[in-house]
Amino acid sequence: QVQLVESGGGLVQVGGSLRLSCIASGRTKSTYHTGWFRQKPGEERELVARIGAAGSTTWYHYSVKGRFVISRDASTGTTFLQMNDLQTADTAIYSCSTGEEKFGLWDYWGRGTRVTVSS
Repeated sequence: QVQLVESGGGLVQVGGSLRLSCIASGRTKSTYHTGWFRQKPGEERELVARIGAAGSTTWYHYSVKGRFVISRDASTGTTFLQMNDLQTADTAIYSCSTGEEKFGLWDYWGRGTRVTVSS
């Protein structure tokens, strides 16, 4: 089993920044990719950013490109999501997930952290 714990959410004004952290523990594997998802009120959960198992490849949802940056500190098992120029449309619960990259799996999930952007 893998445990994921997110932190760093909160209330911020439009144009502000937040950095989310996702700490992984347990039976993590070097072949696991990690992603940040968000779920807005009344909407389906969507993938916001992903980092490959090797840490060298990233992917971003078009709505956050140029504003969000995903990164990983392999020594601590922590994946970060730096969020800049936040907009009200970014208000959501953000969760991290991990799983076997070659199968595109998302097997393990954190409980999420709430991000609220006020105008």
